[in-house]
Amino acid sequence: MPESNGDRILRVDMTTQTTSFDPFPADWKILGGRALSARILLEECDPKCDPLGPENVLVMAPGVLSGTSAPTSGRISMGGKSPLTNGIKEANAGGNPGQHLMKLNIRAVVVKGKPVDPERRYGVIVDEQGARVVSADEYKGMWNYAACEKLFSNQPASASAICIGPAGELQLRGASIHCTDQEKQRHPARAAARGGLGAVMGSKGLKWVLVDPARARPRQPADAAGFNALVKNYSKAYRDGPQIFKYGTSAILPTANLLNTLPYKNRTEGQSPDAANLAGMKIVESFEVRGGGMHNCMTGCIVQCSNVVHGEDGNYLTSALEFETLALLGSNCGVDSWEKVADLDRLCDEIGVDTIEAGAAIAVLMDAGQLEWGDAEAMKKLLADVGSGTDLGTTVGNGAASVGKRFNHARVPVVKGQAVPAWDPRPLKATGVTYASSPMGADHTAGLVIKPGMPEDQYAQASRESQLVNAVCDSSGFCQFLQPSLKDIAEFYSLLYGEPVKPE
Repeated sequence: MPESNGDRILRVDMTTQTTSFDPFPADWKILGGRALSARILLEECDPKCDPLGPENVLVMAPGVLSGTSAPTSGRISMGGKSPLTNGIKEANAGGNPGQHLMKLNIRAVVVKGKPVDPERRYGVIVDEQGARVVSADEYKGMWNYAACEKLFSNQPASASAICIGPAGELQLRGASIHCTDQEKQRHPARAAARGGLGAVMGSKGLKWVLVDPARARPRQPADAAGFNALVKNYSKAYRDGPQIFKYGTSAILPTANLLNTLPYKNRTEGQSPDAANLAGMKIVESFEVRGGGMHNCMTGCIVQCSNVVHGEDGNYLTSALEFETLALLGSNCGVDSWEKVADLDRLCDEIGVDTIEAGAAIAVLMDAGQLEWGDAEAMKKLLADVGSGTDLGTTVGNGAASVGKRFNHARVPVVKGQAVPAWDPRPLKATGVTYASSPMGADHTAGLVIKPGMPEDQYAQASRESQLVNAVCDSSGFCQFLQPSLKDIAEFYSLLYGEPVKPE
């Protein structure tokens, strides 16, 4: 691929509802995903701006390898100034939009401004003809699944979508951005959830982005023979290795419980008496009775860590029911079964909120005596209230710190205003260093280190190494579960561009 030839940045001005394209700078060619969003924000976003004001910039940036034949490489980063941490933020998602944008040679979508009329809603259609802003007023307030069903009812099967639910429209600080998966139904089940970037998208009046690559070809590497051989060898090596994510992240729950890093009742303890009923293998056992199973969240994924969960009626309920969700909406709130958490997970995807932030916020509410521990039915009603914008729903939708402030409660597990994920920094000290030092705040994907008992003088170095690898991984488009090294990524880049790229 010679010098990023034909690559573009799509710019969307929500004040005027217009679009334009800029050539992608050739010297940025190894920037994608998190790195590219950070570079654009550094150059174009005032760090002192109101996160929900017109000056904030929302960046949607696929990874460098997205749209190629590299395995499990289609992830996309959402970037902007976070209304939750009040600093730079990146949230990463699977699904197909990242690959679809890159097949159209779009390296980033940069959204600025906001409509004069805050009641208006808009969509952006991106296809082989270009990009255009259209009215989406009829989607106002719609939950994500219904909105996507309506959107796709008159769109080609080749299209994918990026969307927000009512929490994003209400500009709640726990709001997520959702991408549709590769299933025929195109469920909006892949969330760029952390940091409230759904609120940033909502502040710009942007309800959805539809991406249709039609018959656009995959991106072609400069050294096609070498790249294809590397893809084949790398995929074989992964499949021949230990399949630690064979049953998804939910299978990690018993291990987290043993390590005393499974939050229970607002982190008053690190183990749950209900761990066996929340464990991922219980979900796997349900596949034989209810249907569902494991699948890949994006085209070309070889990890296939995502579970598809069906309800008691045998119909699709949610995907994927992850460890973090089982921990934060489950054990952290005293909920005693994965079935109850599955219902809560679907609700979070519908209204568009981060399951980690929502679970942490509800646990603080329970700890403050405002809700009974383990009351999943009350939690369902509360999450619906988040989407409706009630007084208490708004407090919860704005995150754990918001709940703690309103009820004057002291135990509020946040870093930089963002809820601590399942991995507890008390037994995992190096992970605690990540939470404290990363601009992402309490975000395990920024640099998780699962090494209990590590000597104190190794915490900082272990955190630093993990943060560097994860940042490059998020920039490449690879899923972190593929566990690529810096050397692996550099080799893919070298063959993609036909010139040496060093791990450094």
